[in-house]
Amino acid sequence: MAIPDFQTLMLPLLRRTADGTEHRLADLRRELALEFRLSEEDVAELLPSGRQTTFDNRVGWARTFLGKAGLMGSPSRGYWQITAAGRALLVENPPRIDMKLLERYEGYRQFRSTKRPSSQPEPSRTRTEGPAVGLTPEESVEQILGQLRTAVQEDLLALVKAASPAFFERLVVRLLLKLGYGGALGDGEALGRSGDGGVDGVIREDKLGLDVVYIQAKRWEGTVGRPVVQAFVGSLEGHRARKGVLITTSTFTSDARTYIENIEKRVVLVDGPTLAELMLDAGLGVSPIQSYTIWRVDSDYFAEE
Repeated sequence: MAIPDFQTLMLPLLRRTADGTEHRLADLRRELALEFRLSEEDVAELLPSGRQTTFDNRVGWARTFLGKAGLMGSPSRGYWQITAAGRALLVENPPRIDMKLLERYEGYRQFRSTKRPSSQPEPSRTRTEGPAVGLTPEESVEQILGQLRTAVQEDLLALVKAASPAFFERLVVRLLLKLGYGGALGDGEALGRSGDGGVDGVIREDKLGLDVVYIQAKRWEGTVGRPVVQAFVGSLEGHRARKGVLITTSTFTSDARTYIENIEKRVVLVDGPTLAELMLDAGLGVSPIQSYTIWRVDSDYFAEE
């Protein structure tokens, strides 16, 4: 039997979680393969890149779109569960879940419009998974790449939030080193202990330790306000430090951001979305699966003198 497209997989996938319990994606894939009577050869079929099976890729995207619409959620790492919105949709007994149906959900609409320049009006969309009508091939590629990047960044942030505090502290130190802080020395460490004076890690930018960046890592869900930022700045004073980076998995209040703009110390605030973006740019916690080159004709080559 032919492998179903990812839109065809969305309703059966959501129904598989209707019991309200947490399910491993690997288990859901096996159940769907049985439901659609896929052979071992079907399940093993690879994408043209040869890096992933077609079936895994389509189930993954079905899960991603259901998640963006808020119909499924990930309560713990590697597990998926139906949400209240997902249960409400199943009560409606729709014959199919596709991109047109998902347009009713704000989270999905925001995801589909990701990376669209603010000066560019929202283009009309097809009723399938294809790119927006009226875009050039290059614009369509950029739109799809933007959606892929957003999906990876959101998955990265979800995994970071599920990690232990000690892992998070080590991660932010590794990230800053990969971004070039620490220079050729590349010296940094997560302190990983209590009584550290409000500091979770340090980056030494020279051999003598004369120039040090202090790090605080807040693996929070709630918004980080000015009092927390002020306390971190105070801890820098205790270390006689001039530079600091405060990284959180959540967000900062506008008051907190205004505060650091008016102090002498150089303090950078990194929120959750920015953290995920930096990780992707630095290649931390991700691995490339495919790259593409877009060609154009070099008209100068054919110019005859």
